[in-house]
Amino acid sequence: MEFKVNRKKCVLKKLHEEDNGYVDADPAERVSMVWELTKQAWAFAGVNAEQRLQRNVAKLIRPQDNKSKAKG
Repeated sequence: MEFKVNRKKCVLKKLHEEDNGYVDADPAERVSMVWELTKQAWAFAGVNAEQRLQRNVAKLIRPQDNKSKAKG
């Protein structure tokens, strides 16, 4: 799911009004919003954020100890 931020929508708040920063969106939409900000922040540094993602995942399986196998 791709979620784009509507940059034309804004809210004018007075200094005395409280804003808790709550965004009425499901978790997938909130992650997508943060991802857009992350890509923009890395772009300021001249780095493509998607190239820095881990592509290879490994699983380490250790042999079990004989003591942990025996119940008793």
